[in-house]
Amino acid sequence: MLFGKTVAVVVPTFNEETQILKVLGTMPSFVDRIVVVDDCSQDRTVAVVQEFMAGLVSVDDLPGGTSTSTDHDESAFIPVETFNQCPETDRVILLRNLANGGVGAAIARGYKWCRDHNVNCTAVMAGDAQMDPAELEPICSPVVLEGIDYVKGNRLIHRSAWLVIPRVRYIGNSILSLLTKIASGYWHISDTQTGYTAISHKALAALRLEKIHKRYGMPNDMLVKLNIAYCTIREIEIRPVYNVGENSKMNLLQVTPSIALLLAKLFCKRLYVKYFFRDFHPLFILYHLSFFLGIIDLPIFIGIVGTTIRGAPYSLSILILFAVLTISGFQSLLFAMWMDIIDNERLHK
Repeated sequence: MLFGKTVAVVVPTFNEETQILKVLGTMPSFVDRIVVVDDCSQDRTVAVVQEFMAGLVSVDDLPGGTSTSTDHDESAFIPVETFNQCPETDRVILLRNLANGGVGAAIARGYKWCRDHNVNCTAVMAGDAQMDPAELEPICSPVVLEGIDYVKGNRLIHRSAWLVIPRVRYIGNSILSLLTKIASGYWHISDTQTGYTAISHKALAALRLEKIHKRYGMPNDMLVKLNIAYCTIREIEIRPVYNVGENSKMNLLQVTPSIALLLAKLFCKRLYVKYFFRDFHPLFILYHLSFFLGIIDLPIFIGIVGTTIRGAPYSLSILILFAVLTISGFQSLLFAMWMDIIDNERLHK
């Protein structure tokens, strides 16, 4: 326990037989539950975790057999095996998805277990040992002591970030973080892609965990869902950890376009749910006005470019129309973003 509150750590794994012991073996003592969710690994990850569990529990409590949860919303999740005979007392809980669902699906499954068992604070640490266990207490403390709903680690503000993080990942992460600011409404968050997080039980209860994005866009999807639920958030500086034997399974150049498309959809969802259906706000009109003016302005811009290439004379009326539409659209967008920032300021703690 941490300051009298229960703490669990969800550890999503996929083919981490060489790394998972580094995570389990260095877990701080205040962690009450370690929920390992294996996403249908093809190596010995599950066996390695079971061997670790055998060294923790007594002979009478050795894990064996499998069972399937029967909660009311269980059908919305990937079927899972539970490798524990005493899940109410075992410190390490081993779950295994029967089909590969992605890192988001594994984390959602772990979140569900922690929510159903009324854990006060649930953290996430990847199974590849890229997250420093010494930083777990600073990440969990705001949730436990101050009632913050969601805490994220931030690698980009660490003094070693530019030297340690591979250049492509640093730039790609920065771009996705900028887009996620706009989509989520959490304008003060600058490292959206890190998976080192902690969340309160109240926040977990406010989310439909079965709807969390199943693949690498999960951190971005979480932020939008949390914002719609009016959850408070904070970032904590953490040390970027690389070259510890991890084997990255994410190709940033491949996933960035799909995450960008996801963010566009999530932005629209947040705009309509939060600022139209739930409680109407003027920024809804201003955002849409800027989009409308931009759509009208685009063919005029293309026409001006074509005129420039052909060397033909410009029409003064077209130039004036283009200037008016561009300035008006840009002003509407800036005012909408400013209102968005002001409205969400209360959620940044």
